[in-house]
Amino acid sequence: MIERLSKLFVRTLREDPADAEVPSHKLMVRAGYIRRVAPGVYSWLPLGLRALRKVEAVVREEMDAIGAQELQFPVLVPRDLYEVTGRWTEYGDALLRLKDRKGADLLLGPTHEELFTQTVKDMFSSYKDFPTTLYQIQNKYRDEERPRAGVLRGREFVMKDSYSFDLDDEGLAEAYARHRAAYRRIFDRLGIDYVICRATSGAMGGSASEEFLAVSPSGEDTFVRATEGDYAANVEAVVTKPGEPRPIEGQPEAAVVETPGATTIESLLSWAHDNDATIDGHPVDAEDVLKTVVVKVTTPVAAEDGEGAGEDVRLVGVAVPGDREVDLKRLEAAVEPAAVELAEEADFAAHPFLVKGFVGPRALEDHGLEVWADPRVAEGSSWLVGGDEPDRHVLSAVAGRDFHPTRSIEAAEVREGDPAPDGQGVLELARGIEIGHIFQLGRKYTEAFEVAVQGEDGKPVTPTMGSYGIGVSRVLAVIAEQSHDEQGLSWPVAVAPYHVHVIAAAKGEEALAEAERLAGELSDEGLDVLLDDRPKVSPGVRFKDAELLGMPFSLVVGRGFADGKLELRVRGGEAGEVPAEEAVDRLLELVEQARRD
Repeated sequence: MIERLSKLFVRTLREDPADAEVPSHKLMVRAGYIRRVAPGVYSWLPLGLRALRKVEAVVREEMDAIGAQELQFPVLVPRDLYEVTGRWTEYGDALLRLKDRKGADLLLGPTHEELFTQTVKDMFSSYKDFPTTLYQIQNKYRDEERPRAGVLRGREFVMKDSYSFDLDDEGLAEAYARHRAAYRRIFDRLGIDYVICRATSGAMGGSASEEFLAVSPSGEDTFVRATEGDYAANVEAVVTKPGEPRPIEGQPEAAVVETPGATTIESLLSWAHDNDATIDGHPVDAEDVLKTVVVKVTTPVAAEDGEGAGEDVRLVGVAVPGDREVDLKRLEAAVEPAAVELAEEADFAAHPFLVKGFVGPRALEDHGLEVWADPRVAEGSSWLVGGDEPDRHVLSAVAGRDFHPTRSIEAAEVREGDPAPDGQGVLELARGIEIGHIFQLGRKYTEAFEVAVQGEDGKPVTPTMGSYGIGVSRVLAVIAEQSHDEQGLSWPVAVAPYHVHVIAAAKGEEALAEAERLAGELSDEGLDVLLDDRPKVSPGVRFKDAELLGMPFSLVVGRGFADGKLELRVRGGEAGEVPAEEAVDRLLELVEQARRD
């Protein structure tokens, strides 16, 4: 097909939008692919929609290839389905709730586990109906607290969500493997630089869970890769090697020590050095200090009036080695769907036993508050801890004797150079953007909906599920993040709105006629062509727009046209002359080569 730039509904901008922070947001707005409507809400303009549909087509082809069947559920979901699973409450403020004219509660679907499960329950009754995999590509809605980065993190987005239903765990494992392979083909075809990371299951539940992260400095996710082997994980899923338990008997008694002004790890270590303090017979180091950080944990609960969601707020002490900071994202991942934030001045004022700078685990325990400890805090391990009084600490406080953690939790920061959990080298940190997530859900949802089908032996069987998501609109923004330069976007052939941008740069009707002829031949050969036929637009503006819009190839009818020469430009690559009679064949070769690569 041929699209004439003179008729295309697009306006390019020379300046970045004021609210744009990352390259994809800046360039997709400037190039006229998307347009902001409200915070986190964007219109897809013709160029953007064409590119989005091409991403959808790749996803759809690979899903169909593994035997998944496409359907479409409504965006509006009744409250009662989410009540069955408790997610009407668990989602908290992230859920976009509304009422119809009769007062019935509805929501705009953030995901559709409930509808998939209920539909299978309604339609399937026998083992003969299984296995099955269903999927949809649909707009989703989440009331992001801080929508940012254009369509990378919006309140409305396009997602592919699929669900496998099997009768046993072996079948689930096979479905999971098929999806994993399909996702690799999808992201490979789209030319994305990505890693597959171990991940936490969080509120979704289930056992195995992996994320597909696009490598990008703009990413909100931190992940790790081992210098040896193939270990990779979202930082939230990194498992700390637990400390070795030790006998408590025979260890030195805990001693309260005066530590004037030692409210930081640095000042505490300075005191320890000046006073020859030791732990287990060696001088106290930062890793011998147990830092207790007070956090506020907010858990969604049912509102008292039954409308929406309420909150249960409590204070908790998080104990980590003194050479580490508390990573709130890791902590939050461990307690989903709860939210976590550091305690504020008002929290300390309301609990006088919490002495800022000298908080230890004992005062929290004595006042009925939980203490969550890093896995390194093993039974019998000895620490220098806060003394719960101004200018006091406790030396040789032993876990299991002098304080008793409520639970072990992954909350300490992961650092570059930490040993890899599988023992293969050390960890390197990088940033990424989540583009896909796959789960072995198990029977969480089928049990909640009491799904039971007749098994081959005549007994009831509860099916097991897998859940597999791809952020389709986010994928397009990720490609823009990874494929651009200072001049503009640089789309791969698989998603470019048009394969070739034909530019009539020379003056006169003959040059425009030649551009028209070339565009027609390219279109007849099955390529999508954008023709810049705008009147009274200078060559310089045409070239700048071509670079901004980012089609993979440009064919310029310019100064060499009179001599039978055309200019062939590869976006982000080389430019050179080509004889006019060879131009179409050369472009067909380049497009085909790009598809193979």
